[in-house]
Amino acid sequence: MENNQIAVGLDIGTTKIVAMIGRNNEYGKMEILGVGKSKSLGVHRGVVNNITQTIQSIQQAVQEAEDNSGVKIEDVVVGIAGQHIRSLQHSDYITRPNSDEVISAKDIDKLCNQVHKLVMLPGEEIIHVLPQEFKVDGQAEINEPIGMYGGRLEANFHVVVGQISSIRNIGRCVKSAGLELSGVTLEPLASAQAVLSQEEKEAGVALIDIGGGTTDLAIFKDGIIRHTAVIPFGGNVITEDIKEGCSIIEKQAEMLKIKFGSAWPGENKDNEIVSIPGLRGREPKEITLKNLSKIIHYRVVEIIEQVYLEIKNYGHEEQKKKLIAGIVITGGGAQLKHLKQLVEYITGMDTRVGFPNEHLAGDTSEEATSPMFATAVGLVMNSLEKKKNKENDSDQDKEVEEKVTEGAKEMNVDAATPSENTIEEEEQKPSSKKEIRKNIFEKWFENFKDFLDNAE
Repeated sequence: MENNQIAVGLDIGTTKIVAMIGRNNEYGKMEILGVGKSKSLGVHRGVVNNITQTIQSIQQAVQEAEDNSGVKIEDVVVGIAGQHIRSLQHSDYITRPNSDEVISAKDIDKLCNQVHKLVMLPGEEIIHVLPQEFKVDGQAEINEPIGMYGGRLEANFHVVVGQISSIRNIGRCVKSAGLELSGVTLEPLASAQAVLSQEEKEAGVALIDIGGGTTDLAIFKDGIIRHTAVIPFGGNVITEDIKEGCSIIEKQAEMLKIKFGSAWPGENKDNEIVSIPGLRGREPKEITLKNLSKIIHYRVVEIIEQVYLEIKNYGHEEQKKKLIAGIVITGGGAQLKHLKQLVEYITGMDTRVGFPNEHLAGDTSEEATSPMFATAVGLVMNSLEKKKNKENDSDQDKEVEEKVTEGAKEMNVDAATPSENTIEEEEQKPSSKKEIRKNIFEKWFENFKDFLDNAE
């Protein structure tokens, strides 16, 4: 099996670390070859706080995925999240020296590089610069400016920023676990790729990914990412509340939440009781399900209200920015009973639970299509897409080379020394928008890899 057909996603979460190996089948759907899962011990709210334990957890998850699939893992795409991630909107412009020439990829590259020079708070670095709409000489709402004439090129950007030390720590853990880091992706963007349809992104949708340590939000409208946020609460704080409220140990609290937990207290009758074994030699504890649901309810309401505040900050209440497709909830926390109804009640928006099964092959196991694995599926999809684009680019280059060689033979010209005209024509060929975005992020990623390689 060729390694360039396979991709590996590594989701380093607060409660679990997942390594997922996948490839595209002949129908364009993703086939999962192996999944490895381990308890995450060195991560708190999406941030590494114990390098040694994180390395061990990564190795354990990778080993399990390799055993399940029979494939040796060499490089991985890693998702970044955590409370240190924030996003901002920024507008910038460049004045082109010659407005008689058409706008090319170089101009957009120049504009994006200008945004990368923004002064951030100490210790922060720009992770993604995502162009939204462009303006050419004051003409607004242009999605693709390449090939147009104009002197002033302007754009609105969605800029994602993170703590450089946190990102480097993740890179260091992956490297120390004996793996090559082939890409870094913002986790809400990976989850969105796995569970959202293009129609939803066009209509306007908010994706809420409820993880163990954080809740990630990604808002799309007109097919473009408009807002991202990371809220530093997740399923773990609910477990913590149950532990404190019922005076039980964490393991029992987690089990209660999964088996009997509900976000809607009205669903439980007063006489429904669950008995929990006491610690060595102590009496069992009896807990009413109504009380359990009340504890969960208050904390979930707090998380949803914080998310809804972010949706309002984006401007959902304006007619033009309205999210017609509503909300999609995913992640491990999305499995909580009656959560969908509670989200609808608080926000008044249509809600569905997002399963990453739309892009997966039909024979995928039920466990892998759980909302818990949405980020891992998205990371693998993202990596496969990048590999496919690279292959297509190299195929196109080969085609051009072959055509030049054939043409040169016919004209009895040496193909190794193209004429000046050919070089000029090649330079003027506009690249696609996807390629530009890829170039900017890849430049940042290459610098980041150099830093890791040079670090002691």
